[in-house]
Amino acid sequence: MSAARTTLFRAAFTALDLARANRLLRRRAQGLGVILTLHHVRPWSGKAFAPNRLLEVEPAFLDATLTRARELGFDFVSMDEAWRRVTTGVSVRPFLHLAFDDGYRDVRDHALPILERHGAPATLYVAAGFAEGDAELWWLSLEEAIDRASRVYFDAGQGEAVYQTRTPAEKAAAWSTIYWRLRAGPEEELRAEVRRLAGEQGVDGFSFARELCMRWDELQEIAGDPLVTIGAHTVSHPMLAKHPPETVRAEMAGSRDAIRHKLGLEAEHFAYPVGDRSAAGERDYALAAELGFTTAVTTRPGHLTKAHAATPTALPRVSLNGNFQTRAAIDALLCGTPFLVTDALARLRD
Repeated sequence: MSAARTTLFRAAFTALDLARANRLLRRRAQGLGVILTLHHVRPWSGKAFAPNRLLEVEPAFLDATLTRARELGFDFVSMDEAWRRVTTGVSVRPFLHLAFDDGYRDVRDHALPILERHGAPATLYVAAGFAEGDAELWWLSLEEAIDRASRVYFDAGQGEAVYQTRTPAEKAAAWSTIYWRLRAGPEEELRAEVRRLAGEQGVDGFSFARELCMRWDELQEIAGDPLVTIGAHTVSHPMLAKHPPETVRAEMAGSRDAIRHKLGLEAEHFAYPVGDRSAAGERDYALAAELGFTTAVTTRPGHLTKAHAATPTALPRVSLNGNFQTRAAIDALLCGTPFLVTDALARLRD
């Protein structure tokens, strides 16, 4: 997310709060319930250049979110119960479920105690390659490469150019150009270019999974917690829409098979890596259904409604974004106001 969009969203959350729109529009905006998407939960490092900060929240913010959700009348439910309420179309009180992608160790260390204190169930969507320590978290490799460099060379479509990266502002500008250019193209090219940039700065792209992600023995322990469900999240965390169907099947089935073999569990729920429209589409939703997953979640934003009973492998979620750790953001996201507004604007454009 660009700095301009981040500023715009912050202003929008504040404006909705000051106008009391969340309270006034809640009945119209709120669905049956919501699945909140998280990745890291850990104390903030204070880094000046942190383009992936949107993927982490501080423990106190997670605690505040759950406290506020209780105040707003939410039930904390498992994924199975959330899906039951969607299929029946009945939820006397709005429900909330927490979904943690990738399997980071800080979820165990910082989030789980908070979940236990609130009695809040969660699904951990595990990428098997991360648990093995042999898959790349390429977005962290790219961040580290730019962070270490004083300049980088990259072809953004008009020939190779040099990008100065001495200051945090220069690093952020280079990141914005490089990241979005690579995201728009084939994933093979993205990963190859990130490996090149990382290699030039001595960054080991496989070190992040080993350092940050729970291994199978750790996952086995956390899976014993009654609040925790283990879901599948592919093997190597690809953007599935960018790959042929045989690769998609292998990634989906492979993650489920690894969970069965390593943990003795049947993963009935799936999360698409990245999960936006560029990373998962109708073909991928159909393949998840074909493979027998009960549900599959995207990162397309929105609350769950009765209508989603017809699309079990294309469910929306709401991201707890590290750039918006305020009470105003919590209220807006839990009440559903931003999604009501964006849907109305989309209808006007049509």
